[in-house]
Parts: sequence; C-alpha cells; structure tokens
Amino acid sequence: LADRLFGHPSLQNAKVSYQNVPTVVFSHPPIGTIGLTEKEAIKKYGEENIKVYKSKFSNLYYGPWKVDPSEKPKTAMKLVCAGTNEQVVGLHVIGMGADEMLQGFGIAMKMGATKADFDSCVAIHPTAAEEFVTMFPWGLGSQESGAKV
Repeated sequence: LADRLFGHPSLQNAKVSYQNVPTVVFSHPPIGTIGLTEKEAIKKYGEENIKVYKSKFSNLYYGPWKVDPSEKPKTAMKLVCAGTNEQVVGLHVIGMGADEMLQGFGIAMKMGATKADFDSCVAIHPTAAEEFVTMFPWGLGSQESGAKV
C-alpha cells in the first residue's frame, strides 16, 4: 500500500499476493504452515493428483541430551505436492525451528518449486530444515523444476 501511495509511479498498481503466505504459531513447540492442507489439495486437484511426503524425527539439537530417544521432543513435517511434476502446494511443520525456516520455503513455493527442486537442494547440516530437502523418497518423481528461468 505504501508503494502505491507514496512510491514511484511505476508502483501505482503494485499489490501484495496473499497466496502461500507463511504462517507461524509461536507456541511451544512452534507450528508453521504455507499453502494448502492435504484435504484442501485433494479437493482442489483430486486425490489421484496429490502425493504427500511426511517425516517425524528428533531434532538434532536434542542429540547430545542424556535422555532416552523416545523421550526427546519430536519434529513433524509434511510436504503436499500436486500434479505429475509434484509442485509443492503445501508445507507444514511442528517442532523446534519451525518459526525460523518458513520464510525461505514460502519464497520457493511462490516461485513454483517442485519436489525435484527440493530434492536437488544441498541441505544445510545440522538443521531441522534440511529434512524438507532430504525427505524420503527422493529422485523418484519427474525431476521437473518449477523454476521460471
């Protein structure tokens, strides 16, 4: 709005896109979400056109804790992909670091990222976010990039 009102005349028609807005609930543990839920994606694209990837793990932060692994806090992640190119249309996470990782994934989704784009990204280790780009199984889809370049 500020760009339209006070910015350069070329920004007169600038508008914010409210699609795929990263949303975080600053709870303990934090919850983050972008895009469609699995149910919404099925309604929009049809169940036969949706592939869902899930992961649940103990965050590496808790690795050195002298606690039984079953007692360590868990992180859960879900990627919702649509179409033969597996475009990422939903990304959801609950667990430590969820609040810090959403912004970059929001940009990727706005740019049309596919599961193949996530798979081909070099993971930053050790982080919870790396799970989204190493989520099993990888490399089985069409390997089609969503990049517009």
